Amino acid sequence: MGADTALAMFCGLIHKIKPYLAMISLQFGYAGMYIVTMLCFKKGMNHYVLAVYRHVVATVVIAPFAFVLERKIRPKMTFPIFARILALGFLEPVLDQNLYYVGLKLTSATFTSVTINILPAVTFIMALIFRLERVNFKKVRSIAKVVGTLVTIGGAMVMTLYKGPIVDIFHGQGRHAAHQSSGSESSDQHWVLGTLMLLGSIVGWSGFFILQSFTLKKYPAELSLTALICVAGTVEGSIVTLIMERDLSVWVIGWDSRLLAAVYTGVICSGLAYYIQGVVIRERGPVFVTSFTPLCMIITAILGSIVLAEQIHLGSIIGAIFIVMGLYLVVWGKAKDHINKPTNQKSGAATELPITAEPETTTTAVAAERCSSKAPPA
Repeated sequence: MGADTALAMFCGLIHKIKPYLAMISLQFGYAGMYIVTMLCFKKGMNHYVLAVYRHVVATVVIAPFAFVLERKIRPKMTFPIFARILALGFLEPVLDQNLYYVGLKLTSATFTSVTINILPAVTFIMALIFRLERVNFKKVRSIAKVVGTLVTIGGAMVMTLYKGPIVDIFHGQGRHAAHQSSGSESSDQHWVLGTLMLLGSIVGWSGFFILQSFTLKKYPAELSLTALICVAGTVEGSIVTLIMERDLSVWVIGWDSRLLAAVYTGVICSGLAYYIQGVVIRERGPVFVTSFTPLCMIITAILGSIVLAEQIHLGSIIGAIFIVMGLYLVVWGKAKDHINKPTNQKSGAATELPITAEPETTTTAVAAERCSSKAPPA
């Protein structure tokens, strides 16, 4: 009897901490994406080709589930929906990810993971422009969303305009041996241009969310839409790559970090992540999931310092603090929006647009919102 009670208590404890373990593990997965991607770039991987291969893998992973699970509910394809899918395939798989990869190469994995945290604020601004979000300055939570957005943007500006001295917190293996070479490499990095590329990537990703919210109303088959976006992104990305890179040898990858990056980002960040996020969102809600985003930034900073011997600058730390503060203000302001959503829909109010990378409360909806993960580009 005592053994049964102890076993029941242990199972109950595991059930309670399971969402925490799942989200922490997922942040390690996203952090690994930054590291693996940076390693493949150092091996000479072309970022246009990586974006194409990533969506080939994502299509292979998602398409079978879409074909089986949504076979009876898939709407008919019309030209307006097809045009929107083409636009979605360009915004995220082509525009967003290529700008993201360029920004990653010009800055660092740590800096990129920090900058991606302003995505909720940018999406909130675009939602206001398209009247998908409303602000009532008589309510504290609405004020928090506005203030949090401004603080987040301020943090991004600090990271862009102020680099500051090197803060040597973590000492990785080979750090001192590679200090001289990494220092000369760091001096050649175009941080301002890289930051602008990352900001452009975030704007493209936010635009993807805006158009996605409209498209799902006309084509409410989330997995099928995700697979179609991946296919469109693969085709459009291939065309862009053939235009930008005339040398066909860039398409050749071997059994090294380049192949690992394509498979890892396609499977982990565009496949497994959808399922984990969907399960946790159903149980704890999107605010719980979003609250773990800064953890990815910390993990990436540690791994980047150890594995890539990256240097962390004071400006990045100060900017990261502001971004995290602003992020939590925005998330807190959005915390109860989903409670009032049914009432707003009945009264004809504007539809709420999720401002995080996990916009719905089902597994398939998460997959539809993100054709591939950036953390952050996830």
